[in-house]
Amino acid sequence: MDDSSGVLVSASEFIKDRLYFVTLQTYAKPRSTENTHYFSIDEELVYENFFADFGPYNLAMLYKYCQKLNKKLQTVPAKKKIVHYTSTDPQKRVNAAFLIASFSIIYLKRTPDDAYVDLLRGSNPPFISFRDASVGAALYNITLLDCLKGVYETHKRQFFNLDDFDVKEYEHYERVKNGDLNWIVPLKFIAFCGPHAKSKIEDGYFIHAPSAYFNYFRKHNVTTIIRLNKKIYDANDFSNAGFDHRDLFFLDGSVPSDHILQQFLNIVESTKGAVAVHCKAGLGRTGSLIGCYIMKHYGLTARETIAWIRLCRPGSIIGHQQQWLEEKQAKMWAQGELYRREHGPTPTPMFGVYSLKMKDMIERGVPLNSQELCDNRSKVNEDAKVDNVLRILKKVDTMKLDDQTDENKNNGINTTAQSTVAANILKLTQGDKLNHMKAQRQLQHVRSHSLTTPSLLFGTGRPHTRAMSQTFRNDSSQSSSQLAAVSPIKAPKSLSTIGSSCGGLKRTTRTLASPVKSRTSTRSSHKSTFVR
Repeated sequence: MDDSSGVLVSASEFIKDRLYFVTLQTYAKPRSTENTHYFSIDEELVYENFFADFGPYNLAMLYKYCQKLNKKLQTVPAKKKIVHYTSTDPQKRVNAAFLIASFSIIYLKRTPDDAYVDLLRGSNPPFISFRDASVGAALYNITLLDCLKGVYETHKRQFFNLDDFDVKEYEHYERVKNGDLNWIVPLKFIAFCGPHAKSKIEDGYFIHAPSAYFNYFRKHNVTTIIRLNKKIYDANDFSNAGFDHRDLFFLDGSVPSDHILQQFLNIVESTKGAVAVHCKAGLGRTGSLIGCYIMKHYGLTARETIAWIRLCRPGSIIGHQQQWLEEKQAKMWAQGELYRREHGPTPTPMFGVYSLKMKDMIERGVPLNSQELCDNRSKVNEDAKVDNVLRILKKVDTMKLDDQTDENKNNGINTTAQSTVAANILKLTQGDKLNHMKAQRQLQHVRSHSLTTPSLLFGTGRPHTRAMSQTFRNDSSQSSSQLAAVSPIKAPKSLSTIGSSCGGLKRTTRTLASPVKSRTSTRSSHKSTFVR
């Protein structure tokens, strides 16, 4: 394709003579031709940020994108080239690249490195990194390649299966009014926002008592609740309902001591059922401890783990908690190897998170237990075991098996985090800020509506979602520290001939614009779909 108009910035071929990903330096929307079908998701899927975070897109968005693209590959005539185009907006571009590269990993059996190399082939400009959900400058980042590796490793270990995925359940329960909970490890971990003493609406923000979660937890074999924040509700509310409730408090915005980390691992490893973990917002402290379990038992790197947890629950693991996870990586791998020598391979889930098949089992009254839902003979276990050995051998020289003992084990504050935690004591904590953001968004949706007491099954009022995925429109309408759409036009000649060959494309050498400020979006919220 001859790019004499300077519209084309970069192009990548994912299926020869069939599927392409391109970056265009234009606000005009190219119109599909006899030989080429164009589509974009830049305005269809919008990440809702806490502060300056902008991605990656959540699991529901990835599912919707893959469904959309699979349908196009099946229905668009084979002679047509399918072109996913994006803009030079660096945040939209990296999110779009994440989607098509993840699609190629899941459905085209590509490796993360292969998919990433294709995105950067030739003179294609680099991608910006994703950042955490803290306030201020971006000091803790994960790259697009980190995210692709996270998708690859968790898909290989059957954490998710997009051909057996209940997107309605994901979107329902991630909403604040419906419990603000997400599955992280199938049949093992739920991360959720901290309950309160009573269910009510406070300043337009839905908060829930422990009893609001009983029905869902019982159906999904949750047997243990772990609270990481200060006491806001009576633990007996869970205990009297038959759940095992544990308290492992450490300060908001901080990281746990080794003592707390080991207590956490001991509890979850001795629990036969699933474990629901919460702090104040269910993001920072919660994600950090669950992340250690994933590194220990599944051998993921810290960055792969962070990518997966954020894919499930956007905004998780904040600021220096990322650095702490990276420091614990080698130790978790070593402990995992020792654990598997004594107890055997880590069971591989038969079903991924939000499995429709598992939902059917629940509705039929089939008991959820690890013996029935785990396939110990899966080849994935052997692959994971080999990966774990190779990774540990690579890191063995840098392992620190004995961290410095913290004088106050219940606070778990390390020296690098001291100033951050001290600042939190003097002002709103990290969890307060994140929950405040949710409350503010909630108000935008419910000011014009009468409010009633919330319920996980029969809540009213419009919800806030952390990373809401919209229903796709028609194709033609197709950004550590705590702190104008243009109507479709006739495509330029340079775009109408993209089908010739990807390797011969001529690109503009113009560099990308500097990163834009965090976007804010206003869109109508869709009606709740109650999942029982």
